[in-house]
Amino acid sequence: MALSWYPGKTSIEYTHSKEPLILPSKSGSAPSRALPELIKDVVPDCTLNPLLFNGHLQTFWTASNKGGPPIHYKRRTFESSDSRFAGHYTVDLAVAPPKKAVTKAEDGGPEDEGLREDPVGVGHHRLPPRTTYFTNKEFENLGSEDTKPLIIALHGLSGGSYEVYLRHVLAPLVVETAEGEGLGGLSGGDWEALVVNSRGCAGSKITSSILYNARATWDMRQTVKWCRETWPKRPLYAIGFSLGANILANYLGEEGSNSLLSAAIVVSNPWKLEISSMVLRRSYVGLNVYSTAMGTSLRKLFDTHREQMTHIDPANIAKVKYLHEFDREVQCPTWGYPTEGAYYRDASSADSVLNIRTPTLCLHARDDPIAADEAVPYEEIAQNPYVVMCATGGGGHLSWFEWDGGRWHAKPAVAFLNAMARGVDSSKIEMPNSMSELPANPSGHKMPFVFEPMRRKCHLADGEH
Repeated sequence: MALSWYPGKTSIEYTHSKEPLILPSKSGSAPSRALPELIKDVVPDCTLNPLLFNGHLQTFWTASNKGGPPIHYKRRTFESSDSRFAGHYTVDLAVAPPKKAVTKAEDGGPEDEGLREDPVGVGHHRLPPRTTYFTNKEFENLGSEDTKPLIIALHGLSGGSYEVYLRHVLAPLVVETAEGEGLGGLSGGDWEALVVNSRGCAGSKITSSILYNARATWDMRQTVKWCRETWPKRPLYAIGFSLGANILANYLGEEGSNSLLSAAIVVSNPWKLEISSMVLRRSYVGLNVYSTAMGTSLRKLFDTHREQMTHIDPANIAKVKYLHEFDREVQCPTWGYPTEGAYYRDASSADSVLNIRTPTLCLHARDDPIAADEAVPYEEIAQNPYVVMCATGGGGHLSWFEWDGGRWHAKPAVAFLNAMARGVDSSKIEMPNSMSELPANPSGHKMPFVFEPMRRKCHLADGEH
């Protein structure tokens, strides 16, 4: 029997459609399962560090706790295939750790001996720990016919593949196993993994005036297509954290029924960006701690790439203190938004939920001081059988610290991914009748409008939304 009074134990609440998505089993003898049922079975109890008893303490601890499982990466610089979003971005692929360590990484542990010059020629400002480049020959030989599942990760606001919260999820998936080594691939584990770094992040250089925004789905889309072409038999999955979760939710909505992903996870998504911004600005801690920290981080990012961003006046950025001020001075003139509020409303992923057609698990802490609970689209989630929200009573923002230093969010994420990859035949999932049929209208009323959840206010100059 669960001990509900156990120190640190927090509640878990689920939101999902009344008509659940049915997941066909890979085994002919096993019954099909409903998506909410599968998720509730694999999500463990949430028992957090009782000393970090609210969202602020959990979130503050994230900033001071830099330790985490090491992951080794090899990087490739990609040029955008879409001329409308010209420039380069980097992808870091998880690889097996070196057999022999000669030097130590700056955060401890063995450092990789490998190529530290970008063969594409773009280069970097700095390479994160345990990260080297693929040689051109290595990259050209990546393709294979193996069937190992592949997880694609999107990091938070100005982070990268080195982020601890991200490594806690990827590490148990790519850890070397006898079976994983026998299946081939780079990691030696049961899964393969890669991280799409937002432009200019993780020490990468930009080659145009474009950084990224909260709805910058184009690099993710190109990467997913490249993965499908390179590994045609691998099932593809994705996970996004914070801003990366918002980008992933938007990507899933934009792709709809054309999604190449078998399942997805969004973690600590700010969802309705304008509301999350307002929540930050109306409290002293929100404005002077969180918003200031994020604004400072983005100002440093701009300073790193200021030579490429000639459309922005550096004098204006020097005055930026808060996150919303950065968005006003950089995102608005870069993308054509009149105000940061207009940008937030257009880039939010709350409406995108309605168009997701990929089985998706959402993880959220109700005391998250950055991705506010009041910004979560609970009603929209409840209308989509493909999406299930798992909301814990505590955990802060991308935190969920347990007593032993582990991160709770990694447990349901890994368990959900393994359950989907091992037990579900994603190719046979059928859209529920409630979504494929028009709602009954016995009154004969004819609705004059059609709601399009993915229709953007800020659209491409060629007219495409």
